[in-house]
Amino acid sequence: MKRVDGGEAAGRAGIVLYVPVGSLDTVARRAPAGRVWPRPITGRALLQEDIPIAASASFRGQRILVTGGSGTIGARLVDHLLGLEPEVIRVLGRDETKQFYQRQRLRDRSNIRFLIGDVRDRDRLVRAMDGIDTVFHCAALKHVESGEFNPFEATLTNVGGTQNVIDACLAAGVGTMILTSSDKAANPTSVMGASKLLAEKLVSAATNYRGGRPTRFASVRFGNVLGSRGSALELFFRQIAAGGPITVTDPAMTRFVMSTDRAVELAIRAAELARGGEVFVFKMPVARLADLVATAIAVVAPARGLDPNAIATRTIEPRPGEKAYEELMTADESTRARDIGEMFAVLPSIEPHRDVIASYADATPAPVGAYRSDDIAPLSVDEVRQLVAETWAADQAAS
Repeated sequence: MKRVDGGEAAGRAGIVLYVPVGSLDTVARRAPAGRVWPRPITGRALLQEDIPIAASASFRGQRILVTGGSGTIGARLVDHLLGLEPEVIRVLGRDETKQFYQRQRLRDRSNIRFLIGDVRDRDRLVRAMDGIDTVFHCAALKHVESGEFNPFEATLTNVGGTQNVIDACLAAGVGTMILTSSDKAANPTSVMGASKLLAEKLVSAATNYRGGRPTRFASVRFGNVLGSRGSALELFFRQIAAGGPITVTDPAMTRFVMSTDRAVELAIRAAELARGGEVFVFKMPVARLADLVATAIAVVAPARGLDPNAIATRTIEPRPGEKAYEELMTADESTRARDIGEMFAVLPSIEPHRDVIASYADATPAPVGAYRSDDIAPLSVDEVRQLVAETWAADQAAS
């Protein structure tokens, strides 16, 4: 610890500030108030075309397990991984109907296996991970309102299930485990967010007790995936197609947004970069709820033969646990974060291994302060419309 002058007012009050020596640099780089976070990627780059993640041969010949591999993120992750020439991909989930349709769609692929199982079942996970090199843990209960009404169920799956995945990885000698998390884990106000935060903590802590086992553990955190099942945009599409009204809580709400493909590519990149205990926070653009609603009406109504002016909106109460803004990284986390290009790497809060610290020695420290959606200049209406149009097109192509 080192004594630091607390300023004239602090001196008069007899206050002396003590700051950990390792934190002195964060005082110097503390970001000024206001909009300090740069707008990351916009337009089609959000849908991955303009800022490609470098293709890597690191998954060629690997044996990969994806939990929740038939959900929106998991299924698209499987599609991307198949293009990287793995030896085999095992898809584990409890929804046999989703797996049936996924199996039919991929019936010409000989290197994919479908396993029925629940992450709450540790023994099933141990068997599923036999011989596996990399695990992407996507299985979760993800809906905020559902978690508020069923908090223990969310805990059993998101917390207990994650610990089961960790234990199975250690037992099977898996090389890398990546947890897919959510921006709702930062300063959570909902059961879902709190359960995801605890899941992240479990993953980071596993690095410290793995002993001589080879597994590298890390988490990835991203915001609203446009068009995913149960997302606001998917709901708007359905409501417009039915003639309205669109239900809106607060038009002034802001959200971090990204496409499914972008989320998947960044998760793959995180698996390549992980050294142990990091939380990778993706840089994402921000959209206003009012702009998402207006552009969804403008895009979808004509496509359904409807008059956009005839689609009404109806204000409803905020859902339990819902926030007016989202937060991708807290102020405390930012003091340990490093800027590595398309994302920030938040280093563990508990004794990060020296090899992990060395890996980020040359990375630029992130600005100190909360990374919030209401502190970033939002996308323009034209940019939001472009994203909504492409998400709608992708949704129709998939249906």
